[in-house]
Amino acid sequence: MNSTVEKKENNKVTLKFEVEYKTFEDAVQKAYLKNRGKFNIPGFRKGKVPKKIIESRFGEGVFYEDAINIVLPEAYEGAIEETKIEPVDRPDIDIEKLEKGEPVVFTAEVTVKPEVKLGEYKGIEVEKNEYNVSEEDVENELKSMQERNARLIEVEDRAVEEGDTVTIDYAGYVNGEQFEGGTAENQTLEIGSGQFIPGFEEQLVGKNKGDKVEVKVTFPEDYQAEELKGKEAKFDVTIHEIKVKELPELDDEFAKDVSEFDTLDELKADIKGKLEDEAKNKEKAELENNVIEKVVENAEVEIPEAMIESQMENEIRNLDYRLRYQGLDLDKYLELTNTKIEDLKEQLKPDAERMVKGDLVLEAIGKKENFEVSDEDVEVELKKYAEQYNQEVDKFKSNLRDEDLESIKMGIIKTKTVEFLVENAKLS
Repeated sequence: MNSTVEKKENNKVTLKFEVEYKTFEDAVQKAYLKNRGKFNIPGFRKGKVPKKIIESRFGEGVFYEDAINIVLPEAYEGAIEETKIEPVDRPDIDIEKLEKGEPVVFTAEVTVKPEVKLGEYKGIEVEKNEYNVSEEDVENELKSMQERNARLIEVEDRAVEEGDTVTIDYAGYVNGEQFEGGTAENQTLEIGSGQFIPGFEEQLVGKNKGDKVEVKVTFPEDYQAEELKGKEAKFDVTIHEIKVKELPELDDEFAKDVSEFDTLDELKADIKGKLEDEAKNKEKAELENNVIEKVVENAEVEIPEAMIESQMENEIRNLDYRLRYQGLDLDKYLELTNTKIEDLKEQLKPDAERMVKGDLVLEAIGKKENFEVSDEDVEVELKKYAEQYNQEVDKFKSNLRDEDLESIKMGIIKTKTVEFLVENAKLS
């Protein structure tokens, strides 16, 4: 294939490539066979009209568009492979020349991955933070487990106190009119949790079961519902139940109930071990991030808008996935937060730009240091993925696309690059 590249500004190139006329002619025949049933010409059965008759009636180029769609994808991919360019966006393709008996010439305007000008990346000076696990940390985690396993016991003979859980009915009014979303029955509320509007929970303290309470509050200026921001409201509240939290005793029986351990000491040792693992992971992640941040600061690269846009779209898809897992979706989230998709993208843009630049710089370092991926590296990574998805390795591999495997290899090189940078950093 005869392909050429002309560089332009803003990481754009013009890619020129050809398709042999015989190849194009074969594609025209395929297009004819695919579409001949659509033509009705007197004297011929439907689907049996010769190609020349159709071309004489409707023009020689009647099948050209479909023929181009047949040859173009493979020809474009071949030109990319031949010229070694790395497109990051969809191309804008034109037909430069289409003449009988001559190669068909295409041009594609496309944005490509930018060149990275690396700065200093070996011997980067960074501070390493250390996180030590204390007995207090273990006790706090134990208390959290105790809280999660607490029981709620109804009380009859005292008023509401901070920390109690109450069951209430309420109806909210603004300017004497009930507002949407301001009414509920048998709603549970932990006093002091900050779950309700500021000032609401405090006004229930000291009240008793069966009391009807008038609660007056002012909605915050940053409240999610536009029509309620800064508005004064009144709630008619009825208290049905008052429950107090009863914590279990921290003893060997507690350890047996909440874990696989027989004694409280064994549970504490397990908690300490897990907290120490978390601390080490935190140290490692912070050190890697600090090294990457300095290396990226030292590099220069002009990031195409298409790459930033693509990263933002990925982040939005991930957000939508997480929301669906919680029973929401992106549209509902935007409605509840009174946010437009354009505003969300604007919020995501700085992080997206930072992530794209980081990936480009790490990729450039990986290439400069000639990091390679061995079959053993790939197998180790595939086993990790298979375990995550609870599948046999062979089954997991059988479902992989070529681009999935390529992504895994890129991830391995990125990991090797980060490890290399940390190993060569000067730690203080």
